[in-house]
Amino acid sequence: MKLSRRDPPEIGISFLDTITCGIGAIILLMVITTNAPLTQETSERALQSAALSNLQQQLLATREAARTTAARIDAMKATIAASHGEMATLKQIAAGVGAAPPIAGARRRAAPADARAYGELEIAQQRLTAEMQRLYSEKRRASPHGYIGGVPIDSEYVVFLIDTSGSMFNYAWPRVIDEIVQTLTVYPHVKGLQVMNDQGTYMYPDTTGHWLDDTPARRRDILARLRTWNIYSKSSPAEGIEAAIEQFHHADHRISLFVYGDEFTGRSIHEVASFVQRLNRPPGSVVPHIRIHAVGFPTQMANPPALQITGVRFAALMRELTRHNGGTFVGLNSFR
Repeated sequence: MKLSRRDPPEIGISFLDTITCGIGAIILLMVITTNAPLTQETSERALQSAALSNLQQQLLATREAARTTAARIDAMKATIAASHGEMATLKQIAAGVGAAPPIAGARRRAAPADARAYGELEIAQQRLTAEMQRLYSEKRRASPHGYIGGVPIDSEYVVFLIDTSGSMFNYAWPRVIDEIVQTLTVYPHVKGLQVMNDQGTYMYPDTTGHWLDDTPARRRDILARLRTWNIYSKSSPAEGIEAAIEQFHHADHRISLFVYGDEFTGRSIHEVASFVQRLNRPPGSVVPHIRIHAVGFPTQMANPPALQITGVRFAALMRELTRHNGGTFVGLNSFR
């Protein structure tokens, strides 16, 4: 029997397998070669972005440090200039030559920073300047009640009670020094001085309960210490007022207490006012032991209305205390 053979197929299974594997290998190669550079490029971009952000932060920090350093240098220059001017003036006074410089006119024309320096010089030569002579003549011509600018000046002893909290020291301190210089100018010479903060802490701790002698050197030292006097305070003048009345009231002394502050964080205005009233004006007494004056600095008015309450309460407390204790409350329009 004759066997018939079939022609072999043109394309076999082996050929298809080979073609399929080849195509798969090409696709796999394309995936590998395409993804690897993209991953590397993305990583490099992320590193570059992080490095750029770090450099920007360093630049901002460097600029801030430069601004701070420049401010410190300007402050040091102003202090050095004031010291040189004061030294020259004191040498002139010691030698007894010439008349005193026209401080009053210069203060009116100078910037606020220069005004502080001139105020210190004014204190150093208070007995010689024309400005002091004018103040003395105004004091002699004052009304029978002894007022200048609404503030009684009949006291022989003066206590300064200063809020040393952060809001005062960081934002209003140059203005605080200006106001104290002006108060010292109104009182060219008193029998005793004392400086406390609103918590009753003394600037001179070893003089607690005692008066400081009023001399030009002492006044200069008070102003010098005041520049950096940033001790703890909780912005509540009640404690300091009560301590001052308890430690310094004297039936034979005419005393004024000047309060410089911006906040009252205590619990009750009425409670403080009533306690001070009982302490400072016992039953049967017509005149308070100590006159209470106050100067309010509107630092809290720069905050949103919801955060201004402690400033409003300070003003309310000081109006009440000064009204019932023979004093005057002055609310400033600006704390700078």
